[in-house]
Amino acid sequence: MNEDTLTASDLAALALGLLRGPGSNARTILGLAGPPGAGKSTLARHLVAEVERREGPGSAAYLPLDGFHLSAAQLDRVGLGHRKGAPATFDAHGYVALLRRVASDRFQDIYVPDFDRELDEPVAASHVVPPHARLVITEGNYLAAAEHPWPDARRLLRELWYVDADDAVREERLIRRHLAGGRDEAAARHWVTTNDHPNGEYVKAGRSLCTRIVRANGLPPVPDGRSVL
Repeated sequence: MNEDTLTASDLAALALGLLRGPGSNARTILGLAGPPGAGKSTLARHLVAEVERREGPGSAAYLPLDGFHLSAAQLDRVGLGHRKGAPATFDAHGYVALLRRVASDRFQDIYVPDFDRELDEPVAASHVVPPHARLVITEGNYLAAAEHPWPDARRLLRELWYVDADDAVREERLIRRHLAGGRDEAAARHWVTTNDHPNGEYVKAGRSLCTRIVRANGLPPVPDGRSVL
């Protein structure tokens, strides 16, 4: 497991390197795991943009696990609204099924859901993996988790990077995220302490299963200007 200090250019070069050598015509899936607020979404979007800049539009695609959040209605049905973001609040089997399709289907557009923070709900078909996409970058908290079915997802990945950040930095990012989502400061801090923190500690247990440790510090803004840390 590599833990080198890498720049944004270094990380882009590593991602591009996955497209070279034997089997370079096959579709490659790179996974990014890590605790909440580590910068997975920012890094994934940066890598997609860099690969497309160098290899052409549509050569890379983004597949976030967050699109497989259970809706508020389903969370209420199963009594897990207070644990939103925990492993049990995702359609993990649906995520694995889509990942399998991405790995095997090179003939159709494949539509990918995402999570809308303003709506606080998953939204279908937010992204697309076109047939000519050679690199798909998927990211989410639990890609390195040991419990079923996460190892099934991991077997579909060429590499799995662990996106790391200091706990204090992540906490500040998460508080800002929850404030932007409409919580007051007390509620935001309570949610981080009672929900985001235990989720993050659970994620850390899978760190040793990843092939590389990276930090998403100092990345340029994503092309659409959104802050997705």
